[in-house]
Amino acid sequence: MMRRQLAGLILTVLLLPMYVQAQEPRLGTIDFPSSGNAAAQPHFNRGVLFLHSFEYESAAEAFRQAQQADPGFALAYWGEAMTHNHSLWDDRDTASARAVLRRLAPTTAERRAKAKTERERMYLDAIEQLWAEGSKAERDTAYMLAMEDLTRRYPDDVEAKAFYALSILGLSNTTRVVSSYMRAAAIAQEIFRDHPNHPGAAHYIIHSFDDPTHAPLGLPAARAYSRIAPDAAHAQHMTTHIFVASGMWDDVVSQNEVAAGLTSWGPGHYTSWLTYGLLQAGRYEEAARRLNAARELAAPRGTAGARSYLAFMRAYHVINTERWRDPSLEWTIALQDGWPRARVADLFLSGYAAFKRGEIERGQKALRDLGQLVQRLGDDPVMQVLASELEAVAALRAGDHAKAVRLMERATAIEDSMPAEYGPPDIVKPSHELYGELLMALDRPVDAQRQFELALMLAPKRARTLVGLIHAARAAGDTRAVERARAALDQAWHAADPELVAPRNHRGGN
Repeated sequence: MMRRQLAGLILTVLLLPMYVQAQEPRLGTIDFPSSGNAAAQPHFNRGVLFLHSFEYESAAEAFRQAQQADPGFALAYWGEAMTHNHSLWDDRDTASARAVLRRLAPTTAERRAKAKTERERMYLDAIEQLWAEGSKAERDTAYMLAMEDLTRRYPDDVEAKAFYALSILGLSNTTRVVSSYMRAAAIAQEIFRDHPNHPGAAHYIIHSFDDPTHAPLGLPAARAYSRIAPDAAHAQHMTTHIFVASGMWDDVVSQNEVAAGLTSWGPGHYTSWLTYGLLQAGRYEEAARRLNAARELAAPRGTAGARSYLAFMRAYHVINTERWRDPSLEWTIALQDGWPRARVADLFLSGYAAFKRGEIERGQKALRDLGQLVQRLGDDPVMQVLASELEAVAALRAGDHAKAVRLMERATAIEDSMPAEYGPPDIVKPSHELYGELLMALDRPVDAQRQFELALMLAPKRARTLVGLIHAARAAGDTRAVERARAALDQAWHAADPELVAPRNHRGGN
């Protein structure tokens, strides 16, 4: 998974106002019997429902309300402590979680004594594992094993199974481990089959399958989740993990519009995905309006996360529209404290657009700055790919075709070695797509066609790749490939801006 997107979820979910409605929010259905009194149980259930949809701030408030109604209700403190463990975002607030548990009782033994049943004691025992001493990987594994014990002891406890599935996903620490994801999926699917209105089951199925290879398996859960929890912004967005991996751009746009409407239209996780979907759908002018609105809605400087998202949104816009003199390129986005990948992507954009405009000296400066930044920030494969790509573009412009090819071979090899990621790409110009365009510039259409086909395996129905494939396949004489790509692009662009002419006339590539 992509760390800056995971970090962005923290910005989007944790810092937004709590959901306020006259009626109980529609979040799905669970059955979580407990020893809490009658006044505490509704608050507790609402907290668990919010927890399953990663609406952590709202969940914490619900659990605190349950504590007020029943101060000795151990699971209410368990729930609030759980809101500080964001396992799929590689984020954990140990100090805050320990403070919550100390409000129940000062020691582990005293807290355990507060639990009124053995089952509830096992829930507390499990979460104590998360906040013990040791590395995050050690604590995640110990927690997972404790949840596994809980499900064995109480095989009919649906909530234990759901949180067990989530604990397995959490072992990956933002890097997709297919075997773990499939284990989690098997558990979540069993819950979803027997409890089709359970938000956690649908949510964890989506996380298990949100890559192009497995996305078809997650589509039923994605379709269901938005109906299960219509008042959870993250649930509305989460469906688009499957939609992006499937190239379903209309759904990417509509669901992120709902999610952004429930939260904020400023630069953030939901607006970034929304803008990317609009670009793939050929709705460039609306994407530009969203980009400009996001900039205006941000504070004068905004948070580091908001400014990082704005940089990615600008990169998506310029690279996918190929508007190398777009007015947004004149913006100054302060990224000194921004996410490392956002800083690298922003420098890549600056240099790439400069080379496209024929401003070689400016492009070379951006290339030097990018190389120095990547060297300082460390050995991140995404950064290595972007650096190699920009160097390849510079080599092509300088007439060193052999060097350009070598650099693109390196870039694609690095990207291919990375675990499958989800959502709009941190590699803002996918390496196989750029390699295909470079090969077209070298009059090698058969090789270019293969690169575009490889790009589509990593990013199905990406519009810029489809345009490149049409040109390459036509030049290679592969009529059937041309028609397939044209049909896919026509489908993606069925509501595109009028000025986007038919694919056969659209100019694309290097």
